[in-house]
Amino acid sequence: MVRRKVIAVASALTVGALALSGCGATNSGNGESGGSDVGSDNVNTKWADCTPGHGSKDTTSMKVDGKKDITIGAFNGWDESFATAGIMKNVLEKDGYKVTIKGFDAGPGYAGLVAGDIDLLTDGWLPVTHADYVKRYGDKMENLGCWYDNAKLTIAVNKDSKARTIGDLKTMGDEYDNTLYGIEAGAGLTKATKDSAIPKYGLKNLNFKISSTPAMLAQLKKSTSAGQDIAVTLWRPHWAYGAFPVRDLKDPKKAMGNAEVIYSFGRPGFEQDFPKVAQLVRNMAFDDNKLSDLEDTMFSADKYGGKNQEKAVEEWISRNNDWVDKLKTGQLAEK
Repeated sequence: MVRRKVIAVASALTVGALALSGCGATNSGNGESGGSDVGSDNVNTKWADCTPGHGSKDTTSMKVDGKKDITIGAFNGWDESFATAGIMKNVLEKDGYKVTIKGFDAGPGYAGLVAGDIDLLTDGWLPVTHADYVKRYGDKMENLGCWYDNAKLTIAVNKDSKARTIGDLKTMGDEYDNTLYGIEAGAGLTKATKDSAIPKYGLKNLNFKISSTPAMLAQLKKSTSAGQDIAVTLWRPHWAYGAFPVRDLKDPKKAMGNAEVIYSFGRPGFEQDFPKVAQLVRNMAFDDNKLSDLEDTMFSADKYGGKNQEKAVEEWISRNNDWVDKLKTGQLAEK
């Protein structure tokens, strides 16, 4: 149950590139990375420098677009894809549009976008994960800005524990039962932890327990519910940050890599056909708290568990009308 984008992390770290994000925990996960040499030149480092919501404007006085039918592509197994697509569907349909969300693996998704079969993608990971796709299709896609800038691999602990950095686990390991709970053996997150974080911070004292994403999450739930200290490998964005009292350990040696930025892309001619929708997409910006809360509502087993996604989104919006108002008026961008 690991998304392939986390598998690509290892190659990115090996060539010294920026690290990718983690993997989705709630779906079977067929999202593809850009290729075996993904991100080897990072496309262009300009993609790493983007402020979420940059170029925001008030859309409330804009006319509804003449065209109304929109297809949004979401990457199978990538929770944030369906979360952001679901938000857009909800907001746009209340404004008279007809929105269809279709799941794709990343490769077919980008190909479908430039072919015009898909109107919008909201999950472009740069400058590493989707570097090959941008090299291949970048001149044909319309860049609609970024909405999140903290996509990264992490080692996390319960909020009330003492460790502050990954290196603290070397001397405080006994407080965490000398165990670091991991996910699948083939995941890039696992390889990055084993080949980079553990040797760089000298964590041979820890039992790196490699198992599965569901098993890691089950242990995280069990330990935090019991008030016990726990250390796990994790990634952002992920609903676990909203579901459990966890926080990331600081990584001064950058052993887990740097954060990536998530962009939205439109098909050729998208903004000309849908100027109001294009602006609304540019207005979108998520911080960690809002995004993890949305994903928690939609995907955690204790809530909707990935089912009835439209209902889950509607429930989240009912608690976050202020966020939707700011989306429409262009006030979500960092000031």
